[in-house]
This record gives sequence, structure tokens and C-alpha cells, in this order.
Amino acid sequence: MATTDDGGDMTTALQGYTPLADRFGAVVDALRPHDWDAPSPCEGWTGRDVLEHVVSTQCDFLGGHGIDVGGVDDAAMSLRADPARAWHEHDHRMRAVLGDRAVAEKEYDGVFGRSTIGEAVTRFYGFDLIVHRWDLATTGGRDEPLSGEELDAVAAAADGFGEHLYGEGVCKPAVEVGEDASPQERVLARLGRRA
Repeated sequence: MATTDDGGDMTTALQGYTPLADRFGAVVDALRPHDWDAPSPCEGWTGRDVLEHVVSTQCDFLGGHGIDVGGVDDAAMSLRADPARAWHEHDHRMRAVLGDRAVAEKEYDGVFGRSTIGEAVTRFYGFDLIVHRWDLATTGGRDEPLSGEELDAVAAAADGFGEHLYGEGVCKPAVEVGEDASPQERVLARLGRRA
């Protein structure tokens, strides 16, 4: 069983979140200063906007359940000044929250039914960490391969969103790909992205 830095057992939520956040953070660290203001695959958003979206939606979700991981306004200011540092500070707080079993296993009723805080972060917001990792890498002019497991997770999440997948502020309509498209190209195309 995986353990935390203090020797305790990791929660299931922290086990799920950690590899996603590690990979996301590696892309954040690879971006150059000018990449943050470059256009991203998300129409109308720069790289900085993508990162701000990831951080602010996590903060909003947890804050809505009475869990403080720092104010969204403070995070937005930090993201403008030093995006990579702001991400790592936020990530550190997220790990602390998800490592608390009382928080990670807290149940609530959401749009998609009964769930826990930990499950929502690893599944719903995990979807964001995977897809927006690719967005940020693309913003920086880099190729970012997604693993078969990640592609399966994104496809399953897209299935779960149903009609909400193409709602305002989520994904653009799917784009067509050729018969020889790779699994990654097919999944991203479903999300309105061209790999």
C-alpha cells in the first residue's frame, strides 16, 4: 500500500490524484515564459487561462463543500505572476486535502449522483488534468502522449458526461478524423480537439 510522506497510508483519492498531478506538473514546468500567453487549443484561452481554469475549478468545487485550499482570487493573482510556482503551491494543498480520509471520503449528492469528494476530484477533475495537460503541452509546441489508461479514463468520463459534454464551457463539438487516426487522435477529436 502506498504511503504518505509522514508514513501514513495514502487515501484512494490521493493515490488516484498523485500521478495525474505529477504528469500535469511536469508539463507546467516545461513551459517557457512566453508560452503562458500563447493561444491554447481551448478557443479564446491562453496557456495561463487553461492553468487558471484547472486551479480555480478545483478551488471552487472544494470551497463549495466547505474545504479551504486557498482563495480563487489569490490563486489567480499568483498564476499571473508565476504560473509554475502557483500550480505547485496549489498542488501541495490539494495533496494535503486529499490525504485527509475524512475529506476524501466525504459524501455528497452531485449532478451525476451520489459520490465522494475524493472520487469527484480523481474522476471529474482528473479528466481536466489529463486533457488540459495535453492543451498546455500543445500551447508550448510540444507533443504530449497520453497513455492507453488515460485515454480510457477520458473516454469513460466523456461517456459519463452525456449531453453535458458539449455544454457551454465544456467541449466544442467533435471533429472528424480519418480512418487511420490513432486512439489519441480519436479521443481528442471527440473533445473537439485536433491532435
